Amino acid sequence: MSQSLSSVYIHLVFSVKNRAPLLANLNLQTEMYAFLGGVSKKLGCPPIIIGGTADHVHLLCQLGRTISLADWVKELKRISSIWVKKRDPGLATFGWQSGYGS
Repeated sequence: MSQSLSSVYIHLVFSVKNRAPLLANLNLQTEMYAFLGGVSKKLGCPPIIIGGTADHVHLLCQLGRTISLADWVKELKRISSIWVKKRDPGLATFGWQSGYGS
């Protein structure tokens, strides 16, 4: 067989640093979910659904064949942290908690 087939779905959960409710603003939540979806897609992990609450997010995505789970999460967190800080200077200290659940 000369091809590889992979179909791995991941339910990923990670939290805002110190579980601070920094995503309480519904506009920010909506924009964050869309942004995370775009980043995930660019990383080769198409999103199925994204949601969450004021202090954490849930993503259901298909894990791509060219990126590890750890690298995918690392890039999602890194890129989205930069985006939040640029979007809202009042959130200059925004960050994600270390670790994740999947």
